[in-house]
Amino acid sequence: MSERIGVAILGSTGSIGVSTLDVLRRHPDRFRVAALTAHRDVEALFQQCLMHEPDVAVLADTAAAERLRERLRVAGQSVEVLAGVSGLERAATLPEVAYVMAAIVGAAGLPPTLAAARAGKRVLLANKEALVMAGPLFMAAIRQHGAELLPIDSEHNALFQCLPADFASIGLAAAGVRRLLLTGSGGPFRTAPLAQLADATPEQACAHPNWNMGRKISVDSATMMNKGLEVIEAHWLFEAPTAAIEVVVHPQSVIHSMVEYQDGSVLAQLGNPDMRTPIAHALAWPRRLASGVTFLDFARLGKLEFQAPDFARFPCLRLAFAALEAGGTAPAVLNAANEVAVQAFLDRRIRFTDIAAVVEHALERVPTSAAEELAAILAGDSQARTVVARWIAARTLEV
Repeated sequence: MSERIGVAILGSTGSIGVSTLDVLRRHPDRFRVAALTAHRDVEALFQQCLMHEPDVAVLADTAAAERLRERLRVAGQSVEVLAGVSGLERAATLPEVAYVMAAIVGAAGLPPTLAAARAGKRVLLANKEALVMAGPLFMAAIRQHGAELLPIDSEHNALFQCLPADFASIGLAAAGVRRLLLTGSGGPFRTAPLAQLADATPEQACAHPNWNMGRKISVDSATMMNKGLEVIEAHWLFEAPTAAIEVVVHPQSVIHSMVEYQDGSVLAQLGNPDMRTPIAHALAWPRRLASGVTFLDFARLGKLEFQAPDFARFPCLRLAFAALEAGGTAPAVLNAANEVAVQAFLDRRIRFTDIAAVVEHALERVPTSAAEELAAILAGDSQARTVVARWIAARTLEV
């Protein structure tokens, strides 16, 4: 038997991490779990360590790491436990790790994901923020260090599958590509009366009709900010001009994205809404392997619907396009403002419709600069968080 491939999962207790472990469990002859990381969920990471026996486990919180270290010692496990950003970067760059699943939500995922790229790993990118915040820097690291970058977002993975194999070397125009079409379900408020959105609750916003996701990304889906972040991500992943990227609302979430060619052909990737499909694709690429996903039954599928996005209903999508056009650190400001605003909404400190207002306020107030150095990107991120925190603190709303 050939040597198994070592995999590090950054964010192993989240939905993407759990799905990745499920796929890996189905192929123990091909893969081994080398590193697992989480934020501060000691119990979940402890159970994963017992089941998968990684070499290294990391918690972002130092006190939580000490608790995990003691529990593993008592259980007779020899897993090395680390903490903080340095621990995350160590997990992402271990010599025995070949593939890194980058699934930490938010800006916290950028440093270890960038470290994985600089270590020449195959980066399975589920963390949007690495490209949204630091697109030029991150793509330069991929090229300079010979890393492989495979998208895990269902939409970008779909585009990757529909593009010709040589698109990266010859460019989209030479490959005959006219448009990249990112599909989005429209979330739980696609048909809700606009007047009711201000009173939407976190529970309603997180009740996605098709996907089972974490709370933050579920809210992003409800605002369609997730689609806006994906537009920015697609720009860097595929070197696509903004004018060549469009968003299409597709409520059934069966077509995950499409590529339109100059000859009039449109190639679409279809599948049930289950993240194990793109995870398995990226793990096995350029081959395929079983993911555990239920196959489509076309006879029972029924109709597929499409419509243009409504910017009045989804102002966050408009703001994301604007940030991409502005360039520099504007996408980092957009992302940071959205992270703080979404958490404030989940904490019932602001209304659902305030999320877009907060983000627009940050984009107007925070000066932007070139995004060529990590320090400038992190400075824009920090400034945006400060501006948004002040805006929220000044509000006196009953939510």
